[in-house]
Amino acid sequence: MVETQGGGGDGGVQFVLHVLRGRWFSLFASFLIMSGAGATYLFGVYSQEIKNTLGYDQTTLVLLGFFKDLGANVGVLSGLIAEVSPTWFVLLVGAAMNFTGYFMIWLSVIGKISKPKVWQMCIYICLGANSQNFANTGALVTSVRNFPESRGNMIGLLKGFTGLSGAIMTQLYLAVYGNDAQSLILLIAWMPAALSLIFVYTIRQMKVVRQPNQQTVFFHCLLISIVLALFLMVTTLLEKAISFSHAAYVVAATVSCALLFSPLLVFIREELAIWRQMKQNNGGVANTIVENPPPTEIPQPQKDQVNSKTSTSSCFSKIFFEKPARGEDYTILQALLSTDMLILFVATLCGLGSSLTAVDNMGQIGGSLGYPKTTVKSFLSLLSIWNFFGRIFSGFVSESLLVRYKFPRTLMMTLVLLLSCIGLLLIAFPFPGSLYVASIIIGFSFGAQLPLLFTIISELFGLKYYSTLFNCGQLASPLGSYILNVKVTGPLCDREALKDLEKKGLTRASVKELTCIGNQCYQLPFIILACVTFFGAMASLILVARTRQFYKGDIYKKFKEQPNTPDTEMASSNTTNKTI
Repeated sequence: MVETQGGGGDGGVQFVLHVLRGRWFSLFASFLIMSGAGATYLFGVYSQEIKNTLGYDQTTLVLLGFFKDLGANVGVLSGLIAEVSPTWFVLLVGAAMNFTGYFMIWLSVIGKISKPKVWQMCIYICLGANSQNFANTGALVTSVRNFPESRGNMIGLLKGFTGLSGAIMTQLYLAVYGNDAQSLILLIAWMPAALSLIFVYTIRQMKVVRQPNQQTVFFHCLLISIVLALFLMVTTLLEKAISFSHAAYVVAATVSCALLFSPLLVFIREELAIWRQMKQNNGGVANTIVENPPPTEIPQPQKDQVNSKTSTSSCFSKIFFEKPARGEDYTILQALLSTDMLILFVATLCGLGSSLTAVDNMGQIGGSLGYPKTTVKSFLSLLSIWNFFGRIFSGFVSESLLVRYKFPRTLMMTLVLLLSCIGLLLIAFPFPGSLYVASIIIGFSFGAQLPLLFTIISELFGLKYYSTLFNCGQLASPLGSYILNVKVTGPLCDREALKDLEKKGLTRASVKELTCIGNQCYQLPFIILACVTFFGAMASLILVARTRQFYKGDIYKKFKEQPNTPDTEMASSNTTNKTI
């Protein structure tokens, strides 16, 4: 061990380096990257520009939307790459994909290149949308591994910032470029890529260090994120109601950025406390460097025993009959072929598939029930903001209930799915104002499901192959959406629209597009969706029974064995810089 006495300016430099190398700054960088990882939410803003400039019809635009969703939800490749490469490489690949995909779309829209074929545009948007999985994998997985005891809070916060990313980027593009949809595509191309490049070496896995006030820090971040969400909601509604000047857009963007960067102040305060405690523990020494400390790995109890068994057993029996206990590190095949994962997949397919279908059709539902366009936009705004609240609620509340009362996170998933059933039934059997309540319930339950899914996967199957497993888990979302939206809801609604045409004495060829007006349009589809979601809740209840004993125990026990002194934090944050 080499010790360095720091004072004056040298002490300030050492503290800055300590902050930049610490876990909290890595988490702040993850917040920023996730805040730029929601470009897919802005497709509705710039899709009309693509349609107009390239001369596409609605069918072609829907095809682009499908490839956008396909790229955004199929993240297995990013997970597999993360298993065999460092985080910085994952972020670099994501940045390159993001810039390439959206920059080519921008060049096509402004006419700098010849008009691309439809299949080329599908590749561009799929490539750009898929890049957000690399940002998710690099930032989210690394943060969960750095703060394993607070993974519920962590995932809730990070997915919450992703949910706000569309609104944040909208404020930035209005302030920088004005109301220019073409320039929005350019912003989507360079900004997320730039964030990944800036923090490419900041986000990395570090030694797990327990800190007694860790939960307090996360609650401060929670409050900041709520204030940011409320500000964005109010600003968005005001921009729709009144005409903003460019100066007003600049002010709104400045306030948004100030709130977005506010967690850094909280983290600097936390690092300052660690720094001072370290100095006290070392008799006023300003910095403590450990030369070549051994790499920290998550403890794996009974590893020798497992290895001795697997050395004499077949691959088949290892996958199906010799799985580790819940909470230990499963292999990818052990997890994917387990009963727990199958039940979780079914519950997610039913729950997220139904919720996505409701979200995708909310605009048309409002129109069919006779609401004006301005009111329909309010429904969409309510969906967005309550989606955010669902994400942070499922993270923080489930974590608190788990720690205090051993409340299973799987049971929280069941309750969220049952709540979603209520929202779906409010659409199936509408009454005046019911769509407002349905928007809140569906937005909240939809937002709550993904953080719960990601956290449950990490708890049941371990963190060793989490990069791949959480990306595999979310594959149920696009599959459920395709079945329930494309194959169920769409055809049933078209059937009702054709019935309306027959009553008017018209045929399908006599109208440009099918529209359906009345309560009957979405009644049968949403009764089916409610039943499917209820089935998912019952499947989730089976998982509750299977994991009841697991959640009664201390699922974070192995992480609590880690040291909790500031000296360890200091040592681990300076492994690559030695001062003599």
